[in-house]
Amino acid sequence: MADRSFLDWPFLDAAHRDWATSLDDWAGPALADVDHADTDAACRSLVKTLGDGGWLMPTAIDPQDERPLDVRTLCLARETLARHDGLADFAFAMQGLGTGALSLFGTTTQRDAWLPLTRTGQAIAAFALTEPQSGSDVAHSTMTATLDGNHYVLDGEKTWISNGGIADVYTVFARTGEAPGAMGLSAFVVPADTPGLTVAERLQTIAPHPLARLRFDGCRLSADAMIGQPGQGFKIAMSVLDVFRTTVAAAALGFARRALEESLARVKSRQVQGATLADLQMVQAHVADMALRVDAAALLVYRAAWAKDMGAPRVTREAAMAKLYATDEAQKVIDAAVQLHGGDGVRQGAVVERLYREIRALRIYEGASDVQKVIIARATLAEAEG
Repeated sequence: MADRSFLDWPFLDAAHRDWATSLDDWAGPALADVDHADTDAACRSLVKTLGDGGWLMPTAIDPQDERPLDVRTLCLARETLARHDGLADFAFAMQGLGTGALSLFGTTTQRDAWLPLTRTGQAIAAFALTEPQSGSDVAHSTMTATLDGNHYVLDGEKTWISNGGIADVYTVFARTGEAPGAMGLSAFVVPADTPGLTVAERLQTIAPHPLARLRFDGCRLSADAMIGQPGQGFKIAMSVLDVFRTTVAAAALGFARRALEESLARVKSRQVQGATLADLQMVQAHVADMALRVDAAALLVYRAAWAKDMGAPRVTREAAMAKLYATDEAQKVIDAAVQLHGGDGVRQGAVVERLYREIRALRIYEGASDVQKVIIARATLAEAEG
């Protein structure tokens, strides 16, 4: 039985507790036997399953009432889903990240066209920001969007795009040139069947996900495909990441909780010289460290989510702290879990072996750990000066 005591923390209210408990109860049987053999098929199936269950509704605003995204619900969903199945978490997360710009800055027409579909699992979304020569350095993106009458023409490449190749719609960032650097980027909603948009390469990783390098070759869009205003692309991207970066931390927390659960079951049942592993002080030290890291990460995650939901004036620093700490510490928790499992911990198909592969990417995407340190340091230094 998973530890749910954190649901009683003051960061969360009764509606959050009920929602998280319901999702956890649903996910147990629904995600028990997800077939990962065909990653594309698994993700398509998971989006449909989550959509049919109503669990994708929090990933985007409801165009009818436009209440803001609830980051605490997003975090609870990612933590819960990650604990049960990594691809289920991925499928949920990308529906939110892929449509985040529409939720925050989209027109009524754009929202009405796509959000009812992505919130019900009828369309798959993706977020196309990273380029081959500019990963975390978004301000130096080189892909262009050239105004031609009442159209924009997109040329360039995006890479490491989650859901690349299976998405129905992409949020794409390109240089429109209003100013140098960050101020010259704009955002666009691009249907996957737009002429000129092709999948140049499918990318394989240690924990398989649908990933691709995309090519835009004279990709022609109506001017009303722009999200927000010209030159707002960097602001839009950072606003989306301020919401979803904390949810990456929540996913890492879910992986860490599962690793701790698996480890507790292991050390309480594994016999060594007439005693269980749990009776050994060295093992108890590992368990103590793991439990401490899980709870400390949870506190940072739900503080950041609460701050965002409450409209706090400072959220970027809190989100960066949550992502940095939760992802780095989850790696340590999972490594300890593998150690406690011994040879079984590195057996292909074992739960902790899968977690060991799945956690690594979270320390890179949506801002690598070193980037989060820069964000935290700059924010802290700026406050000290002012």
